[in-house]
Amino acid sequence: MIPPGVDYRPPRTRQRALIPELSDRRLFVAVEGPIGVGKTTLARLLAEPLAAEVVLEVVEDNPFLHHFYQDIRGYAFQTQIFFFLSRYRQQEVLRRAREQHRPVISDYIFAKDRLFARMNLDAQELDLYDRLFQLIAPMTPQPDLILYLTARLDTLLRRIALRDRPFERTIAPDYLDRLCGAYEEFFDAFEDTTVLRVDTDAVDIFRPADLQGILRYVTEEVPG
Repeated sequence: MIPPGVDYRPPRTRQRALIPELSDRRLFVAVEGPIGVGKTTLARLLAEPLAAEVVLEVVEDNPFLHHFYQDIRGYAFQTQIFFFLSRYRQQEVLRRAREQHRPVISDYIFAKDRLFARMNLDAQELDLYDRLFQLIAPMTPQPDLILYLTARLDTLLRRIALRDRPFERTIAPDYLDRLCGAYEEFFDAFEDTTVLRVDTDAVDIFRPADLQGILRYVTEEVPG
């Protein structure tokens, strides 16, 4: 049974089981959503019961990010390329886990890299970026399941303020609102794998019953 606040959508282009049987040990779950929605937190909470290796996005090591939120246009390309390269390097970890039949959970999907590029790069930068993306993206592992987390803008702003990362203090509400819209468009058109949308205003991942509801769906309520 799908818990309240959760919306299941199977892939449109291919019908298959949501995830392999756990005995196959090749489970790959990715958690996605806008800044401050709780991706890393949920990935960590699910990792132990799934006995999964955790792959977390490199964020704080990006030397351009602090400048980016103060001057998006001036630092968009440098910030984007740093993330692109770090996300690409992490794909090897995901590939190894898949080859060794180990479950893995990540707090992002590689495909979302292009979402930020389309938001922030100018036409010439985007053309160059797309050439790189089209070479690399086909070689990246595809999750068995994506947990797409959403929240209201005021909720995201509150969570960002509570964790108080220095480089996030200058995030403009307008930028975050546009990012939420870009995520909605991205997942409305996403067809590559199953997406489980989780409204984190309705679902509290720190509440044991809510977390167990998500975990139960991932591990037991698998449509065959």
